[in-house]
Amino acid sequence: MALIVQKFGGTSVGTVERIEQVAEKVKRFREGGDDIVVVVSAMSGETNRLIDLAKQISEQPVPRELDVMVSTGEQVTIALLAMALIKRGVPAVSYTGNQVRIVTDSAHTKARILQIDAQRIQQDIKAGRVVVVAGFQGVDEKGNITTLGRGGSDTTGVALAAALKADECQIYTDVDGVYTTDPRVVAKAQRLDKITFEEMLEMASLGSKVLQIRAVEFAGKYSVPLRVLHSFQEGPGTLITLDEEESMEQPIISGIAFNRDEAKLTIRGVPDTPGVAFKILGPISAANVEVDMIVQNVAHDNTTDFTFTVHRNDYNNALQVLQGIASEMGAREVIGDTDIAKVSIVGVGMRSHAGVASRMFEALAKENINIQMISTSEIKVSVVIEEKYLELAVRALHTAFELDAPAGNTAE
Repeated sequence: MALIVQKFGGTSVGTVERIEQVAEKVKRFREGGDDIVVVVSAMSGETNRLIDLAKQISEQPVPRELDVMVSTGEQVTIALLAMALIKRGVPAVSYTGNQVRIVTDSAHTKARILQIDAQRIQQDIKAGRVVVVAGFQGVDEKGNITTLGRGGSDTTGVALAAALKADECQIYTDVDGVYTTDPRVVAKAQRLDKITFEEMLEMASLGSKVLQIRAVEFAGKYSVPLRVLHSFQEGPGTLITLDEEESMEQPIISGIAFNRDEAKLTIRGVPDTPGVAFKILGPISAANVEVDMIVQNVAHDNTTDFTFTVHRNDYNNALQVLQGIASEMGAREVIGDTDIAKVSIVGVGMRSHAGVASRMFEALAKENINIQMISTSEIKVSVVIEEKYLELAVRALHTAFELDAPAGNTAE
């Protein structure tokens, strides 16, 4: 008998019919002898509907009151699922984040979990009940309702699995696992049977939307086995694990990640003096703009060109700040580019194999794709290219690193 935490997202519980299907799945696991704790999101579209309602009152709703409001979406779902289970003869009970004491900090709309009192859930499990918990929400030490931000239900599921010392945390979604890349871009993408937390963390941070990055961080920190599965299709899914298995058949690269939401900014002709990076990036950071990749080039006239990338949503804000910096520093000009994309190769196999980066660059060169910026880590190489070449680059790299599925075995 295993203790399993199962998390179902908004599309999985988007209608009453789908909630009934989830109840059937949970019932089968329970009949198999497993103890089950279920974490659910609000029904698909419900959180957006509630936010829109709030904005009809105020363009910038008070965060505390917004949390009180949007947390009601999950409360509906947990009650409906508990009802569906009870109707099937499965003892069940539903709880909000407050009722099971998911204690967070007080950062409304983006709170972080501090601790969970698992005692109440453990008592229900011993009594033979399936426990259904609202994802995405908690309560601070003063009793205020908080929410964890977008994708927070994944984090709730993993945090509960850690607190309960569950055998596995299963994340059910609308895909049947983690793929070598987006099957909508590369038809020959393959589902991975297993991937390390380190690789998954890199892929999540680089644009892969299968799992929320905070959930992966949490699972890795507390060694919670994590499995991604399809809500309504049977299959083994993808196991995310701490183990790094070496085998002759294991590819060097596990996946190709990409991100279209990038923008590039360059300040030219800045005096090449100590502290120049801080003088540029300090005000950018103060404007709450997160910087991704950075390149500094030194010219012959004791000046430097400084280039960095930001999220496209932050481009206008960053450009305005940078123009002010350029004026103060006497820089020649500021230029920007929103027509870029980032492509990355990820794999723990890079640690033990030389020449991975050159193989990547060769594959892109064969397609006449120019590389504008390069960033590396121990298990990742990222490049910035023109956005119009993004899909061509992903397909070329997928083939170059032998990730294409055999003929007749492509993703559907």
